[in-house]
Amino acid sequence: MNASAAATPPGEMAYNYAVVGVQKGGTSTLAVTLNQHRLVCQPPDKERHYFDDETVDWSAPDHARDYTAPRRAPVHQLLGDASPTYLYWPHALERMRAYQPDMPLIAVFRDPLERLFSHWVMLRSRNLEWPDWPDFLTEWPHTSLPDEVPSPDEVRTMRWRHMTGIARGFYGEQLQRGFELFPRQQWLLLELRQMLGDFSATVERTTDFLGLPRFEQVPPLRNWHAGAEQVPGTAPTGDDLARVAEVYARDLALFEELSGIDTSAWPTRLVLDGDLDPAELAARFARKVR
Repeated sequence: MNASAAATPPGEMAYNYAVVGVQKGGTSTLAVTLNQHRLVCQPPDKERHYFDDETVDWSAPDHARDYTAPRRAPVHQLLGDASPTYLYWPHALERMRAYQPDMPLIAVFRDPLERLFSHWVMLRSRNLEWPDWPDFLTEWPHTSLPDEVPSPDEVRTMRWRHMTGIARGFYGEQLQRGFELFPRQQWLLLELRQMLGDFSATVERTTDFLGLPRFEQVPPLRNWHAGAEQVPGTAPTGDDLARVAEVYARDLALFEELSGIDTSAWPTRLVLDGDLDPAELAARFARKVR
C-alpha cells in the first residue's frame, strides 16, 4: 500500500487509478460505466483536476487531505479520477508518479481533427463568449506539446486550459512522456471507434486491467456529455483541416509507433494520406455549425 493510502482516514478513500485522457474522447462514458461496478466507489466529481491544479504547493502536497473521497460502502476497493487533461498537462504525470508510482493509467484516444472540432463545439455550446473557430485555431497555435503552463500574468490558467485545443492532439509526444514516467504495463490504451463499436469488450478489457471481476452484465452504452447538436459560429474550411493535419503529421506517426493503435480509419490519417478530401470532412463538420 502506498504512503498516501495508508494515511487515509477510515471513512475516506485515496484515489488509486486514473483515466488521464483524452478530452472529448469518450472518457465520461467509460468512467461512468466503471463507477457502476460494485467494487468501485463513485467519486463526488468525475474530473477531480488535482494534478493539473497550479494553486497546489507541489513541493509539499498533502495528498491525504486533498486527494481523497468518501468511501460509499465497505466493499469498495477502487476510486478513479477521470481528468482527461492529465495526459496533456505539463508536469501532471510527474506529480502522479510522485503520488503513486504504480498507479494504473487509462487513456482513450480519438482522431485528432475530430477531437479538436468537438472541443471547440463544447466551448461554444457552453458560452458564446469563447472564440469562434478561426480564433480558436490561432490563439495558441502550438506545433508541439507545451512543457510549461504560462504564468497567470501572461494568461489566465483557465483560458489556457480551454484554448490549447491543438496541443491536446499531440498524442505521440504525450505517450512518449508518459512511457518515460510509468512502465508500459501500467497503461491501458483504448480507441474511441473501437470502444463504441464493441463497448462490452472494451469494458471487459478495462476491468481486467484494473484487476476487477467482470460485470455480470455490462451496463448499456450511454454517450455522456455528447455535446450540442449545433452551435453558432464559423465552420471549419478544408484548408483549415488540411493545415492542422499537417501540423499533426509527424506526431501521429510517433503515436502509431508507440501505441500500436490502428489509425487507418481516422480522418487525420486519411487526409494526410490523400484518401480523404479535407473539404469533405469540413462539410461534415459544418453540419454542426449554424
